[in-house]
Amino acid sequence: MTEVVSTDAKKIEELLTRGVSEVLVKESLRAKLLSGKRLRIKLGIDPTSPDLHIGRAVPLLKLRDFQELGHQIIFLVGDFTAVIGDTSDKDAERPMLAREVIEANKQTYFAQAGKILDLSKVETVYNSQWLEKLTYREIGEHADVFSVADFIARENIAKRLSAGKRVSLREVLYPLMQGYDSVAIKADVELGGTDQKFNVLAGRPLQEKYGQPPQDIVLNPLIDGLDGTKMSSSRGNYISLTATPSDMYGKVMSMGDAQIGTYFEVCTRVPMEEVAAIKTGLMDNALHPKEAKMRLAREIVSLYHSTEDAQKAEDDWQKTFSEGGVPEDIQEVVVSPETSLIETLASLGESNSELRRLIDAGAVKEVGGENHIFKDPKTPLTKGMTLRIGKHRFLKVLVK
Repeated sequence: MTEVVSTDAKKIEELLTRGVSEVLVKESLRAKLLSGKRLRIKLGIDPTSPDLHIGRAVPLLKLRDFQELGHQIIFLVGDFTAVIGDTSDKDAERPMLAREVIEANKQTYFAQAGKILDLSKVETVYNSQWLEKLTYREIGEHADVFSVADFIARENIAKRLSAGKRVSLREVLYPLMQGYDSVAIKADVELGGTDQKFNVLAGRPLQEKYGQPPQDIVLNPLIDGLDGTKMSSSRGNYISLTATPSDMYGKVMSMGDAQIGTYFEVCTRVPMEEVAAIKTGLMDNALHPKEAKMRLAREIVSLYHSTEDAQKAEDDWQKTFSEGGVPEDIQEVVVSPETSLIETLASLGESNSELRRLIDAGAVKEVGGENHIFKDPKTPLTKGMTLRIGKHRFLKVLVK
């Protein structure tokens, strides 16, 4: 059965503006959307870590907006581009990832994306299917479309060069590969973060070289993580799509008040009229940030779990912070006797540096009993206990 494409002008306008930093070329894309033609919409994500987080879900939600209008979605996992490594948002060279790490990371990416998209209607692909087969001649032909000046003009590359930092030739290959992805799947539109602008634009001249019409581009803003800096897997300041309802709710409640409006707009699909009212209420002090944040936490948990899970997570949160209790639905980990504290905390999915920072700050302690505060990350755990990590997270440790 052929998918019916909606040309609802109001929905199209919201698609082009909500959570969008820039559209290239906007009038071209608007005309295509209004024409009723079924477009091929592409989003690629490299499996550089095992979990997707809600920062990466911003373009996934935009993909869903396109899907709900009836367009064909292509969700691409960059298992080959991950080897090269994208340095668009990095101030130093990104190391090459080992193949086995990539294979392990990518295992559940499609399933995680399925929390947002209807996967039964999505083309799911790995770019190793075509990139691994390219010859040196073909790579040379792709490279001939661009100049070195184009690459080094990028802001982060220019900064590294002026600071005397190394920029490897390998890094130059990344935008060529991402651009060729658009050729391979015949993309009409590509989505990406503002830091990806150079990479997504690379698809346009390569498509023209292969006789395809150049894709239009939709760029989304990058959101801050729990610590107020850009959300990143490497920083450990993210909210994972696989987090439990209680953990997800608690992390939303722990973030800064200044992020509430942005999160409502780009991380939920609360109607924009309501989002505008929430932003106005916060600005006029007619709405307390805690109340707004609780609504936000419910919306996010409902999106990735259910409304029932969201209500239970809220009840647990209120029990914990109003009555000093421990939520019922907390993560459990089973460890061997004498396993160190930091090895035990690794199950939280955060970086070692972030875990050490929390321990150094006295933010990891045993709940109940002696309420012991841990100061040494190498402390061996010899008994079962419940740990409180920061203000909002708990981990039940079982020693066997």
